[in-house]
Amino acid sequence: MRIGGFLKQSLIDWEGKLVAVVFTKGCNFRCGYCHNPSLVVPELLNDTPDVPQEEVFAYLSARREWLDGVVVTGGEPTLQKDLPDFLKRVRALGLRVKLDTNGTHPEVLSELFREKLVNFVALDVKHFVARESYALVTPTVTEAQVEAVRCTLELLRAHGEVGRQFRTTLIPDVHAPDTVRRLSEMFAPDKIRFQEFRDGNLVRDYI
Repeated sequence: MRIGGFLKQSLIDWEGKLVAVVFTKGCNFRCGYCHNPSLVVPELLNDTPDVPQEEVFAYLSARREWLDGVVVTGGEPTLQKDLPDFLKRVRALGLRVKLDTNGTHPEVLSELFREKLVNFVALDVKHFVARESYALVTPTVTEAQVEAVRCTLELLRAHGEVGRQFRTTLIPDVHAPDTVRRLSEMFAPDKIRFQEFRDGNLVRDYI
């Protein structure tokens, strides 16, 4: 698995838990607001050395009594073909797993759910789940990708044993003033978390 970054301890990436955070390389979206261009833009991610998996597991093995779990984020983790094998090793250490995803690979999530490799999923909802709305955030989006996000939403709701969080980053001049209300109504009874846009070193600066 291509790992572009490894944060050994975090108290903010999984509410109420002390976790390590693994950042995977590569993404199939080009969200202009993304603040991880080194994990998304090909010429940047290829210039950055990968973090060896064994380095990650050496740390996790030594600290597994102190950590509550591991967050796998990106980039887009479900693009990694060996993601299930990676998570199996994490779970074998007795650690819980949170996965951050854009939802474009529900077939991967289905496999992870069958294998009981994920405890919590955070789904980044870019906008109203329609191609024309998503294209305001990630211009390269296809109708097939938006349909995959819809499938992921259904999948998460069908697997109540897996914790879930829906979240949207509100971007000035992209999300209208009533976006919060409309998305909150659309996702009810689930709550959707709204994140503040942060400027500086964004994907849009490189594309």
